[in-house]
Amino acid sequence: MSTGGPEAATPEAVPIDAGLAHRLIDEQFPQWAHLPVVPVPVSGMDNATFRLGEDMSVRMPRFDRWAEQVEREHRWLPFLAPQLPMPVSLPIAKGAPGAGYPFAWSVYRWQEGEAVHGCALADPRRAALDLAGFVTALQKADASGAPGPRAGNAFRGVPMGDERDSIAVEARVRPKIAALEGLVDTDRVTAVWEAALAAPAWDGPPVWFHGDLAAGNLLAVDGNLSAVIDFGTMGAGDPAVDLLPAWKFLPPEARGVFREALGVDEATWARGRGWGLASSLPVPDDPYFSGRPDRMEDALRQLHEILDDADRTPTSGTGAPGPAS
Repeated sequence: MSTGGPEAATPEAVPIDAGLAHRLIDEQFPQWAHLPVVPVPVSGMDNATFRLGEDMSVRMPRFDRWAEQVEREHRWLPFLAPQLPMPVSLPIAKGAPGAGYPFAWSVYRWQEGEAVHGCALADPRRAALDLAGFVTALQKADASGAPGPRAGNAFRGVPMGDERDSIAVEARVRPKIAALEGLVDTDRVTAVWEAALAAPAWDGPPVWFHGDLAAGNLLAVDGNLSAVIDFGTMGAGDPAVDLLPAWKFLPPEARGVFREALGVDEATWARGRGWGLASSLPVPDDPYFSGRPDRMEDALRQLHEILDDADRTPTSGTGAPGPAS
């Protein structure tokens, strides 16, 4: 899971390597003990991921805050997966603490594909429609009993202006905007943020969201979307958080296709821009960006996409919110 900044980079990280993962497999799933355990090329900040043989993967939380995601994914992904139009992460076994590792962990089916940015898509408009179809199907799934925004999913899906510690909480966003003075037009950034705060709140029932539909969690084969992974932030709440790919994944020419296919009203689009902006503020001394010019460049590009989109399609803040069609 990519939480977009330093909320994941805490000193309580549990050290994890392939040797530890292999010891856990040996102890708890001896039927797979003969299979190689290999780190994936890019592992997340919050969870360590390893490939297990050819057809499986091992996923291990690094931080206590994310440990509950294991139970959430095992409880809800088998329910959601049959209702979704693309393959998703599907847990097949749950491991217990052991070998000095303190949390539950998961074995998943391996999903083919690689993380791809919008510029590498074979057909961006097709990708926008596929992604909109996925989000629509997810929102239509019965959310009775679904987990709401909470610490274990980084409070994704909270209303704009909520005081809980999400990436979009005012206490985080305002100082980050101020720290970008001289790097970007902070007046424009502030205007987009305040438009998101002023937009009418979601007044429909809570709906399922993935919570982190960034490029790293969308897989493609030959430039075509093939799977959606990493549901650690999933829950039910305001669906605006799942508009993130409009600015963090899709190229500009496909953004309108995505919005139209979802039937998103002005208020929800404004709140979605707020989530996108909050996760695209590359404060230079943020540990997430420190020493990573690639991340800084990518975040600045996303931020400029958000600002340009706001200039081209200004929202009045008066659009009536409601469920996506």
